[in-house]
Amino acid sequence: MRRKIPTTASLVAFEAAARHQSFTLAGDELALTQSAIGRQIASLEDLLGVKLFRRTRRGVALTDAGRHYSQSVRKRLSDVEKDAIDLASRSSGGGSIELGVVPTFATHWLIPKLSLFYAEHPDIFLNLHVRTRPFLFTDSGLDAAIHAGQGGWPGTQADLLMLEPMLVVCAPMLIKRRTRLSPADFASFRLIQMTTRPDAWRRWFLSNGVAAERDLAGPRVELYSMAIQAAVNGLGAALVPEYAVQDEIHRGLLISPFHEPSNSGLAYHLIYPEDVECPAPLTTFRAWLVGQFGSILNSDTVSAKRD
Repeated sequence: MRRKIPTTASLVAFEAAARHQSFTLAGDELALTQSAIGRQIASLEDLLGVKLFRRTRRGVALTDAGRHYSQSVRKRLSDVEKDAIDLASRSSGGGSIELGVVPTFATHWLIPKLSLFYAEHPDIFLNLHVRTRPFLFTDSGLDAAIHAGQGGWPGTQADLLMLEPMLVVCAPMLIKRRTRLSPADFASFRLIQMTTRPDAWRRWFLSNGVAAERDLAGPRVELYSMAIQAAVNGLGAALVPEYAVQDEIHRGLLISPFHEPSNSGLAYHLIYPEDVECPAPLTTFRAWLVGQFGSILNSDTVSAKRD
């Protein structure tokens, strides 16, 4: 049975005409005449058996079916273009990596260090996509992900990067002139809670031998960047990754009464599909990334065993 697949030329013409809402402007973009665009659209409509445009006093306008179809076509043409560019770059020794990331780690650790990676591998580029929870790699479009958790999930492999180092921080105004604070003192503070780490404060208090009645109470935010900003503005104490607040501490916007970070019980891993051949660019990035954490991982592992 013959497949009902439109030609690439008709799809390109349709996408341009839908975006411009004009056959003339689509023709100008594609170096075709208005009538040539019209013939491509007519051919596509005949194949689909659906009207994609309707005539108006000002020219043409998409029908409801055309509007819906144009969104799908635009995405698929973009995917085809991306695949072609990626294949061309891979054949020249480079390539791109579609990487899922947790936003705080990407903003405060990965992106500041990417210049080091690009200096060694100028032909490999990382495209970053936010992923805060486990997902299926199938049809995700991602090659790998950096995830904070207990490890990988079914169908994946995981490389341990580092344990998650957490610091208690607050604005200087909250402790006023007190120079010494104990973990028990924070039981009376407003605690900024993370929706992705709902028991983080409870774990912290228990690890310090403190029974805090309101350890699960307090305003909740979705991202560490929100928790940090809330702490800067004096809304309460926050428990956040050490690497994410170095700038705020250096500038005096936040203080950390306890200089030794604690482990959250979670760790950062590079996650990638199992039973799938690892693309060459990902193999290169994986080796670089694991190497960046070599000394940190060794020291953190020793600390975790002592805890």
